[in-house]
Amino acid sequence: MPTSLNATSSLADLAVEFPAASRVFRRHGLDYCCHGGRPVAAACAERGLDAESVLAEITVEERNSAAADRWSDRPLPDVVGRIVDWYHARLRTELPLLVEMARKVERRHAEKATCPRGIGAHLADLTRVLVEHLDKEESTLFPVLLAGRGATAGATVHDLEREHEDVALALERTRRLTADLTPPDEACPTWRALYLRLDELEAELMEHVHLENNVLFRRALCA
Repeated sequence: MPTSLNATSSLADLAVEFPAASRVFRRHGLDYCCHGGRPVAAACAERGLDAESVLAEITVEERNSAAADRWSDRPLPDVVGRIVDWYHARLRTELPLLVEMARKVERRHAEKATCPRGIGAHLADLTRVLVEHLDKEESTLFPVLLAGRGATAGATVHDLEREHEDVALALERTRRLTADLTPPDEACPTWRALYLRLDELEAELMEHVHLENNVLFRRALCA
């Protein structure tokens, strides 16, 4: 049965059913991927938001958006292919570049009070953790799912979901180290570009985790 666009529906269910919902949720700081099981009403109340206004934004975004694929309707191999060929490939390319940019900013602006001290080491740690996570998915989980044995993968899925929670905490730390990804007035072009790319990384990671937690894992465990 299709999910209704109402405040009692969960963030995750709306993000699956209405592609525009994820954009609206992120705009308001609502975690629809790792903590997507919460009803919209409760999540909005926690952040001081009016749930009906948020739902109205989703309605407008859906109306103004071009037709988008609902990954919940696509064959399982297509979903896995999207994750590996797009999200995993992007992370493997982008993360080392972000580490390099962050360390450059710290070296050049170490004397400034606004310098995001520790951001390079933090991103290096995040890169290591994420690459290990991607390798684990590609070598252990995805072959099992593609072989139609998803119902046997419950323990592995649980471990991966817990690692997704760690990624969410890492994204929160990124924002604390960077003044909520807001460059100061004295920021150089590299500093500003770093924050823009970190914002893009956060958006893609949320889409990525949502596609795994709320689409792929759900379907696979029911196989």
